[in-house]
Amino acid sequence: MAQTTCESIVIQPERPDQSAVRALLDQLDTYLGSLYAPQHNHILGIDELLAPSVCFLVARIDGRVCGCGAVRRMPGEPATGGVAYGELKRMMVHSSMRGQGIGSALLEALERSLFDDGVRLALLETGAAQAQALSLYRRAGFVPRGAFGGYPDNGLSMFLEKRLGT
Repeated sequence: MAQTTCESIVIQPERPDQSAVRALLDQLDTYLGSLYAPQHNHILGIDELLAPSVCFLVARIDGRVCGCGAVRRMPGEPATGGVAYGELKRMMVHSSMRGQGIGSALLEALERSLFDDGVRLALLETGAAQAQALSLYRRAGFVPRGAFGGYPDNGLSMFLEKRLGT
């Protein structure tokens, strides 16, 4: 995948086990932990983010880590009508860097990664209490859908999808 630059934001594949990226993921985990009980957080750990089926992207401004996100390529399942999909995971923009278009740029880069690999369906599960995330996804064209991937439909999760390239 080629490097993406959007107004001084550089987004490219990087390892999630770097200390600056781990710190950002820890910030995300703390935030999610403040909103939901542990059994309601569906977090991929560092080892899972290193899997070959995952594209993990890091956003930097002037070399400083300011955001990250991942897509996990998944095979088709009954909830997707057998269609393979990419699941968005671990989207985070550093709290001090929000409002600069980093989240949108990351999301576009992740979608492009899926599209370039021939995946035309992007899915995600996020919490209903995450208003900023839901707003970002809706602005990007994600629409509500039913549960998928074995996630429980527990009233705390929101399930969204986007058809890529349409």
